[in-house]
Amino acid sequence: MKHVLFVLTSHDELGNTGHKTGFWIEEFAAPYYLLKDQGVQITIASPKGGQPPIDPKSNEKDFETPATVRFNNDKETQAILAKTVKLETVNQADYDAVFYPGGHGPLWDLAENKNSIALIEAFYNNNKPVAAVCHAPAVFKNTKNTNGEPLVKNKKVTGFTNTEEAAVQLTEVVPFLVEDMLKNNGGVYSKKDDWNAYAVEDGLLITGQNPASSELVAELLLEKLK
Repeated sequence: MKHVLFVLTSHDELGNTGHKTGFWIEEFAAPYYLLKDQGVQITIASPKGGQPPIDPKSNEKDFETPATVRFNNDKETQAILAKTVKLETVNQADYDAVFYPGGHGPLWDLAENKNSIALIEAFYNNNKPVAAVCHAPAVFKNTKNTNGEPLVKNKKVTGFTNTEEAAVQLTEVVPFLVEDMLKNNGGVYSKKDDWNAYAVEDGLLITGQNPASSELVAELLLEKLK
C-alpha cells in the first residue's frame, strides 16, 4: 500500500487585511478522496500540528464541489484533520510521495518553513514525487537541488497565476506572487486561461494551476505511484 504525506499550512492571517486565510478545502478534499478511494494511505502534517486553519472563503456555497460536500459530511476525516502531526516529526523515509494543497496560507509559512524545505529536498533527492496545487507551489521558493540551484530551475511548472491573484484582489496583500516566484527561480512556467483546470508533470515535480486543478494533480500523482 502506498503512503502519501499531505502538508497543510498553519497560517491563518491574510496579511494585514484583518481577514482569515488557511488552506482551501477543495484543494485538500479532492486529492485526499481521489487517493484514499484508490487505497492510498494518507498522513496529514502541518507546521504547528493539530487543527490547520481552513480558509473561510473556501467554505462558501460558490466554491462547493462534490469533494467539499463529502468533506463537510465526513466526521471521520474531520477528526483526522484536527490532529495533524507536527511537520518537524516527519521523515520522508516513511512515505512514497508528498502533496501540498494550497490556499493563501502557505505563502506565509510553508514557503519559509525550514522543515518543509528540508522535507521537499529529501523527497526529491530520494526519487519520490512532490506535488503542489494552486498557491502551494509557493513551497518551492527556497528549495534547492543538489547543485544548490532552485529546485524548479529548468523544470516545467505551473501555479496560481498573476491574473488569478489580481482577480481575487490580493496582489498587494500576498508576500509574493506564485507565478513570478516560479519564473524568477528559473522554472519553465506555463498556464491555461484563468480558473481552467491545468496540471504539469516534470520528472518528480507535479504542479497544478488553481483549485480546479486539484484532482488533475492527484491523478498524475496516482499514476506516478503506480
